[in-house]
Amino acid sequence: MVEDLRTTYGPPAERRMTGAQSGTYETALRAWRDLARDVQTAVSEYARETGRSRAEVEAEVERAAAEDA
Repeated sequence: MVEDLRTTYGPPAERRMTGAQSGTYETALRAWRDLARDVQTAVSEYARETGRSRAEVEAEVERAAAEDA
């Protein structure tokens, strides 16, 4: 969603957004950051629990995501 908003409205620093646009963009960006943090935490915990390196688990997740795309 953040990428869609950036594509539609342009980067926030390049163009003045309306209050609603700015609010929507900021909300989407915060949600994206929260989800990214949650994924990183889950990957780290899973790697620790399985005795694998975080890099190995991240690579596995990336391969699985690419297969689903």
